[in-house]
Amino acid sequence: MTLPASFFDRPITHRALHDRKAGRVENSLKSIEAAIAAGYGIEMDVQLTSDGHAMVFHDDGLDRLTSESGPVRARTRAELEAISLTDDGGTIPALDTVLALVAGQVPLLIEIKDQDGEMGPDVGPLEQATCSALTHYKGDIALMSFNPHAVAKCAEYAPDTPRGITTSSYEAMFWPEVPAATRDILRDIPDYAPVGACFISHEASDLDRPRVAELKAGGAHIFTWTIRSAKAEAEARRIVDNVTFEGYLA
Repeated sequence: MTLPASFFDRPITHRALHDRKAGRVENSLKSIEAAIAAGYGIEMDVQLTSDGHAMVFHDDGLDRLTSESGPVRARTRAELEAISLTDDGGTIPALDTVLALVAGQVPLLIEIKDQDGEMGPDVGPLEQATCSALTHYKGDIALMSFNPHAVAKCAEYAPDTPRGITTSSYEAMFWPEVPAATRDILRDIPDYAPVGACFISHEASDLDRPRVAELKAGGAHIFTWTIRSAKAEAEARRIVDNVTFEGYLA
């Protein structure tokens, strides 16, 4: 399994081309439209609704990006589609709505958010909802998750869709909800081959990790998150095949 060439011929926007001061919130339709207009690839996140739909939204809670509060998974698709995004004017979009908008114009890198907070094996509904939405999509697309169990489940539901693992240094201060033993395991990226991955998207500050070099030498494609300046991009490109960026124009 390989990634289409489109994933390497243009930088990838982190949560689409958002700029809150310009009225475009992350993962919103406005930010997605802006990324398409600029010709960038798009990284986006999906969360699950209470009635089994995949919504394009990063956080597991509504508080940061809307005037509502509480978990995303406690709301139905219809309820979420009616919730306004702060400083944007749009509402939370469903994945199939986004797919209809993008329609193959740029490549999409979809991150499936961990649903139990501990990177455990309690997966399935979000992966199924995501892969179901992709059934008739004709554009270039790839799936990834921090949780290798989620990536493995995607292999069941969409075996022909390229998949990868989002990876990190897993410092305790940034991952307090994940058990220390799990962090220690995930840090070494042992699941790359077992889940049939063809790429990783690794934390930018940790790109010198030997395991990253080992995977690259073995043929893995390397992306990185999140690049926030031209200087950081130049440094990262010594190692990576492409960058996921925000806050400037890569």
